[in-house]
Amino acid sequence: MTAELTAQVTARYGTAQQETRPHAAAKPVRWAADAVATMREGARVRLDYSAQSLWRVDRMIEEIRREEPPYAAVETVLRGFGAYAGEVIVRQAGAEWWATGGEHWVRTPDGRLWDPMEEARRCYGGHGSLRLLCRDATGSA
Repeated sequence: MTAELTAQVTARYGTAQQETRPHAAAKPVRWAADAVATMREGARVRLDYSAQSLWRVDRMIEEIRREEPPYAAVETVLRGFGAYAGEVIVRQAGAEWWATGGEHWVRTPDGRLWDPMEEARRCYGGHGSLRLLCRDATGSA
């Protein structure tokens, strides 16, 4: 692979370390990347996989909620936002994705399981926060 092609592949799909992650990470990593691209291209909002960026995601979910679209119309967007939050936790805490029965969870090094997709749904219902989920999962202030 040429250096230019390697750079293009890395920019599009991440580093080699990410490419060798467990199979359980494949779908949520793609959903998160889709959410990042959609926010960048559609809303002109940059998401950089930092814990601070989850403030923006929580605000976007709140804005969507205020418009009161039916859940079915935003289900995929919420899944993407949840996957994005999960990927932030994975990167910040050295956690890993787990999958079972079509559900995807994040397992932090202390053994706890987190459900960021469910938390995104809770946010849409007005009862959750992806930023706070990340804070709790990573132990950051």
